[in-house]
Amino acid sequence: MTVNIQSVHFDADAKLLEYVNKKIQKISQFHDKIIKVDIYLKLDNVVHQIKDKIAEIRIHIPKHELFVKSSSKSFEESFDNALDSAINQIKRKKEKMVA
Repeated sequence: MTVNIQSVHFDADAKLLEYVNKKIQKISQFHDKIIKVDIYLKLDNVVHQIKDKIAEIRIHIPKHELFVKSSSKSFEESFDNALDSAINQIKRKKEKMVA
């Protein structure tokens, strides 16, 4: 499983990248055929002072692609919410494949 992390409109610090990498490794226990995971960390409302942090996760599984997006006031919270949604999607997809 290859993991691609991109920060859009800002430079992510090493602590955030390490947090995301550590958390995303857990996703492989839910599906053993994950090919690639793309993670996009973005700032919303760049023009305004209040900036929402957006985390997008795109998961590539053979014949399928899952996508989740979440936004909140911190990247960690956005990423955790998106990861939870992604795990739920993976579980549902795997149940359909078994059934």
